[in-house]
Amino acid sequence: MPSTTPKKRTRAGAFWKGAADGAPFLLVVAPFAMLFGVLATEAGLDVLETLMFSAVVFAGAAQFTALQLMQENAPTAIVLASALAVNLRVAMYSASLTPWIGAAPLWQRAIAAYFTVDQSYACSVVQFEKEPQMTVPQRMAYFSGVLSPIVPTWYISTLFGALVGTQVPDTWALDFALPITFLALVAPMLRTPAHVIAAVVAIVTSLLTAWVPYSLGLIIAGTLGMMAGAQTELVLERRKANA
Repeated sequence: MPSTTPKKRTRAGAFWKGAADGAPFLLVVAPFAMLFGVLATEAGLDVLETLMFSAVVFAGAAQFTALQLMQENAPTAIVLASALAVNLRVAMYSASLTPWIGAAPLWQRAIAAYFTVDQSYACSVVQFEKEPQMTVPQRMAYFSGVLSPIVPTWYISTLFGALVGTQVPDTWALDFALPITFLALVAPMLRTPAHVIAAVVAIVTSLLTAWVPYSLGLIIAGTLGMMAGAQTELVLERRKANA
């Protein structure tokens, strides 16, 4: 009987495994991108500007944050700072992926950096931890596979949303996609007490600071959540060392 161990996985096999793992996210990526296209055109951007916005930033949460603040006529510095703060998690994603794909050629890492989003990170880390014997080329193939159904769907759905604009009826309730996406990504990753505490602190803080103008409460919540999670890990490590 042929071996099915991780060592025998081919690059093509890794790519298609990634594509299969990324495909379920289309159920939320499509309406999420379509919603952005609709809201962007409602905010005054034309179709080309909406597509360029989506292509250059390629970060859904940051795009929605920036768009909302722009509609509120927030200062440019606040718009940029808030969008960057929302995307700070991507810096942590990159640090987490470095041990797995850091040996890849520079051009591949540059492309991976642009396409490091919640879905590609979540799927890749789980897969790499499950099959640590995968080679770097196989890991890059898997990473690319996850994105293969997501990226074109994101662009096409953004274009569709921008074209139909205000013609989308409210009964479609496209705004459900944003919270559903993050719940689907975050919930399975709450695997340690530090993760749970960080999430709880961030949620409570965001609710208590909802009154802060320009959505700056999200920055405060994210900062306190990361601090709480890091402190929890330190406490737990000390307890293990003293046990």
